[in-house]
Amino acid sequence: MIFRKTALASLVALGFGAFPFLASEPALAVGCVSGALAGGVAGHYAGHHALAGAVGGCIVGHHMNTVEKRKAAAAAAARQQPAATPTAN
Repeated sequence: MIFRKTALASLVALGFGAFPFLASEPALAVGCVSGALAGGVAGHYAGHHALAGAVGGCIVGHHMNTVEKRKAAAAAAARQQPAATPTAN
């Protein structure tokens, strides 16, 4: 019982200590929150592994968002290039 209280107090202290560093770049969490929610629910129903599901969902959600942004950037770059015009000989 003492170990649980000590571990919980340590986690809370680390969480509050790391908060200023985590709050400085909120853009890194794009896709993570929605993925974590979906993964947590799926993990809960798949054998009470909500925390593992939330972590996995966060990773997958962030990855999917990154891929989506890259595709959008590539499409925007393709639209910006002028069409090739045939030259008269």
